[in-house]
Order: sequence, then structure tokens, then C-alpha cells
Amino acid sequence: MDKVITDEIKIDELLTRGVEDILVKEELKKDLLSGRQLRIKLGIDPTGGKIHIGRAVPLRKLREFQKLGHQVVLIVGDFTAQIGDASDKNEKRPMLTKAQIDENLKDYKSQISKILDISKTEFVYNNDWLSKLTFSDVATLSECFSVQQMLARRNFKDRYENGVEISLREFLYPIMQGYDSVAVKADVEIGGFDQLFNLKAGRIMQEHFGMPKQHVLTFSMLEGTDGRKMSTSWGNIISIVDPPFDMFGKVMALHDTLIIKYFLLCTDVSLEDIQKIEQRLTSGENPKDIKMELASTLVTMYHTEKDATLAKNEWVETFSKGGVPENIPEILATKDEQLGDILVKNQIVASKTDWKRLVEDGAVGEVEGDLITDTKTLVSNTILRIGKKRFAKIVVG
Repeated sequence: MDKVITDEIKIDELLTRGVEDILVKEELKKDLLSGRQLRIKLGIDPTGGKIHIGRAVPLRKLREFQKLGHQVVLIVGDFTAQIGDASDKNEKRPMLTKAQIDENLKDYKSQISKILDISKTEFVYNNDWLSKLTFSDVATLSECFSVQQMLARRNFKDRYENGVEISLREFLYPIMQGYDSVAVKADVEIGGFDQLFNLKAGRIMQEHFGMPKQHVLTFSMLEGTDGRKMSTSWGNIISIVDPPFDMFGKVMALHDTLIIKYFLLCTDVSLEDIQKIEQRLTSGENPKDIKMELASTLVTMYHTEKDATLAKNEWVETFSKGGVPENIPEILATKDEQLGDILVKNQIVASKTDWKRLVEDGAVGEVEGDLITDTKTLVSNTILRIGKKRFAKIVVG
């Protein structure tokens, strides 16, 4: 097939698969077909130490741009993470300390290398330019936006009408993200659909500085294991560095309605094959069997095919036959520590709030013992089942 036709087919899929909206689609397609190398920007705030497969969606789209010969610019938001993006929050996001951000950043590049060709990726940190802005600079940039624009955003509007506090700090976030586009001279910025206001801010900032306005490409949001948007702060994530068995089990816990969406956004399975999978579901095939195919595909992507086979066999043995996994996390604890604190510290549960909810729902118990009913229970040597899919072995030293 002619290379030009092949490239156009690839570009069409790049601009449609999992894509929610594009500003401006025909112009972007024209630029992609022109042969000019574009600068494709994505910003990631290190709000957690592990990259989840929701965040992997735009990274995978960057990889497609990379394969077409464009320059990927990955901005690590080591400055913006201290401010906090309020795009998907119905309450004020707490500020992270520099120490927390540095800890979260430790393994970022190696995780990203599972998806992108790091040797061809421009890796930058927005502290390098945002920390140098003066108060006068920020005041000047703020003139590009109005309070009315900010309050028109759905989450700010809801919070304002419900009397929930909105910090002026949160209004600054889109200004900073927009300035990032100026700093790296972005031709295209990509992100989740909930980021649309922030992405448009880049166009406004670039126009302010007399630069060509970037194209904007947004994606459908990916739901997590509890059906809400996948979010580190909610603890409903599937991390790209989860051990194979954990990753397999989390996929199996997904709502059946998410199977096709996960194949579409999170895998390289062809659109033709996804259509066949959808037909199998419609014809009445057991969703569990198809979900096992999805789980195997994802484990193979981020680990190996052998790991996927072992994880599948162990999952079947454990949950179809009521057993306990062979390789469950072992947590060392000291006497008088609270069980909930240990599980949160070792990221078995997302937060103290999550721990409280699990205990109150009767979802935590010893494998060969009673349910845990007190959130302040002290540690003991035991094997815990947390919810339907999580296990932890506590060893008191």
C-alpha cells in the first residue's frame, strides 16, 4: 500500500480512537499530513508514585505520534503538583510538599519507558520556568482570564453553589498549565476531557504571547475499579507496575460494561477485533471469559505472556475454587501499630477513609478467622482478605 495512504489511515485512527474532542480537527489533520514535525505536549503531575492505566491512555497516544515522527514533549509537573489541579475535584485538593513530589518522581521515568521511547522523548520539568515567574508576571498572566470564566467550570460552579470552599490557588492552575505551552512551544496538547479548560488555556496564553495557537486533543475518561473516574486519590487504580496477579485481579473486578472501553483505550487490539468482541458480548457470551482475555492482554503488555498465564491460573485457582494466592504481599509490622495504618503505608488500601469504609462494610477479615470490625485494631500475625480480590500477610517482628 502507498506510504501516503498508509500514513493517512494511521492518522485517521490516531485522531478517532478513544478521542473525545479536537480543536481544530481538520487543521490538525492537515498539519499531520504536511510532513512537518509537530511538538506534542503532555503534562503529568506526580500526585502518586505509580502511573495508572488511565494516565497511560494519553501516553499511549503520544507513542502513536512518536511513531509518525513527531516530537513528544513530556512535562513533569513538579511545580504544578504543589498547586493541585481541581479539574475533576468537588472539594479542595491539598497541596503536596516538595518532599512528597520528589518521592513520587523516583520511578516515573522507568515507568514511562514501558510505553514511550525515552530516547526520543523531550523530558522537562515545569519548575524550571514556573518558579522563575515574579508576582508581577503572574498578575499579568491572570489578566487573560476572568472570575466568571473560572466559575463557569462545572466543578467550580457546583462547589460555589453548594457553599464549598474554592481557593484562589486553584484558579491559578490553568494559568500555569497554559504557560507550560508557551514555554515548550507546543503545537498540540493532549489530555483527558476533564482537562479541556486547562488545555484551552494554553491556546489563550500562546495568543497572548503572539504564538500560533496549539491544537487540543482530548480523550474519553477511563473509569477505575469502582466505576468512578480512575484516580490515585480515590484508590481505584490499576497501576502499570502492579504485580501480574494484582493487575489481573483488578481487571476482573471491573464492571462488565467497561470491557469494550478498556480494550479500546488501554490495548493495541485492532478495531476490527474489538468489534468482534463486542458482538460476542451481544450474543450472550459470558463477560467473565472475555474479561479474562482483557486481563491477560494487559498483563502481557506490562509484564510477559508467561506472567499473564501464571496470573490467570492463580486467579482461577483462588477465586473459582476459594483458595488463597501463593504470592501475596508480606508486610512487616511492629507491635502496637494499628492495622489500618500499616495497610495504608504499604498502599494495600488507598487511605484511612478507604480503610474505614472497608471495615464498616464488613469487607476485611482474616482468611481463617473473624471479620475486622474495629478500625483501630492492632496488628497480629495473620493473612487478611480485603474485599474480594486483595490479600495481605502481616508479620509482626
